[in-house]
Amino acid sequence: MQNKHPNKNLSLIIFISTFGGLLFGYDTGVVNGALPYMSLPDQLNLTAFTQGLVVAILQLGAAAGAIAIGKITDVYGRQKTLILLSLLFFVATLSCALSPNVPVMVVSRFMLGLAVGGASVNVPTYLAEISPFYRRGKVVTKNELMIVLGQLLAFTCNAIIGITWGENDGVWRYMLSLAAVPAVILGVGMLRMPESPRWLISKNRVQEGTEVLEKIRSPKEAENEVAEIKKSIEKGSVVQQMTVKDLGIPWVRYLILLGVGMALINQFTGINSIMYYGTEILKNCGLSTEAALIGNIANGLISLVAMYCGICMMDRVGRRPMIITGLAGVTVTLFLIGVASNVLHTAAYFPFIMLSLIIVYLAFFQGLIGPVNWLIISEIFPLRLRGLGMGIAVCVLWIANFCVGLTFPILLEQVGLANTFFTFALMSVLSVWFVVKCLPETKGQSLEKLEEFFMHHYGKKNLETKHQLEETL
Repeated sequence: MQNKHPNKNLSLIIFISTFGGLLFGYDTGVVNGALPYMSLPDQLNLTAFTQGLVVAILQLGAAAGAIAIGKITDVYGRQKTLILLSLLFFVATLSCALSPNVPVMVVSRFMLGLAVGGASVNVPTYLAEISPFYRRGKVVTKNELMIVLGQLLAFTCNAIIGITWGENDGVWRYMLSLAAVPAVILGVGMLRMPESPRWLISKNRVQEGTEVLEKIRSPKEAENEVAEIKKSIEKGSVVQQMTVKDLGIPWVRYLILLGVGMALINQFTGINSIMYYGTEILKNCGLSTEAALIGNIANGLISLVAMYCGICMMDRVGRRPMIITGLAGVTVTLFLIGVASNVLHTAAYFPFIMLSLIIVYLAFFQGLIGPVNWLIISEIFPLRLRGLGMGIAVCVLWIANFCVGLTFPILLEQVGLANTFFTFALMSVLSVWFVVKCLPETKGQSLEKLEEFFMHHYGKKNLETKHQLEETL
């Protein structure tokens, strides 16, 4: 790449690297349409439990991958790690598509989860470090858009393949194998992309880091950023990082619990039951497999549009108003889904009512909760607590994701569609209470100011005073 067009060079880097996000979305979404065909007696003959296991084991792999790849990328670099991940995506994709039985499929999906978890850590890190500070927020959120675009692509390919070759044996294998294409694009593309300049400078490879910046910045910007990176690294080296031992400090414990709570909200309000099992839900409502696959495209499309709108609103509207409004809308919609499942399940138009309610649910979640929740989790932790706090929150998020993916088909079989969504509605009510009571506004606040706020309000002395007042009352 030449340095005559730094913006074009940066745009190409962003485009290629976010194929990691696209693969994340495709591989988590493709099982949605493949599951009905995979479950047939002459295929993998899945039960409710093995359905849940095939879907959810990817999330367990992602939890492990996020931890393992996080360490690998710090040692070997962001660019090389993305190339490694593309290879893992490719091998695991083909292994899933060729799986002869459930055990092989479970192992293959776990391998795929390692790649997904690695991408969830490495791609945003690479984007943040390759982007100028004034574009960082918008650049990093492009990865979120690519994840949702990947899910839409999976839903669309599932529908086309299902309608065209649905009567053929093993049609689900074609659905899964298509993910090999973006894996190749990511791997080949990243061979020509530069390493993160921040990582290079942190390894004392200052000249190489400077050369990378000169290709994607103006000369003056490159010079200033090298100085800023050096200063930041020096500052970071003297910051005393917090550890598990510091959980005894009240305000630290409060922040960790707040991060865990926000992570649980992301899962226990039901979003991934729809993203993983949308086709099965619509089939359960009375649609044919082909019609359910087509209906699922609407779910993917509204998710993409809502996510884009939410990203545009983030810096104009506060975090609290967005997430509270989103949770309120989600709660009402989940309750209506439960009511409709009880009252209208025999009506001919019931599947279309359900599809409409699911679309409204997705508009609220993907537009107001999805883009904000991750941002809040990243904003509430000060620099010295970020490693510990983000590590715990992300680990809890993936484990909760695993639990939802594993138990949803079992709940559907044991208690029915209505009671399952009433359960999600109850969790959403608790989520509204949690956010209103515990989450401060983080928009426009520096990490230092937020740290002062939490230390002041939830420090030991303030908690003791609060308890004394409560006892007096």
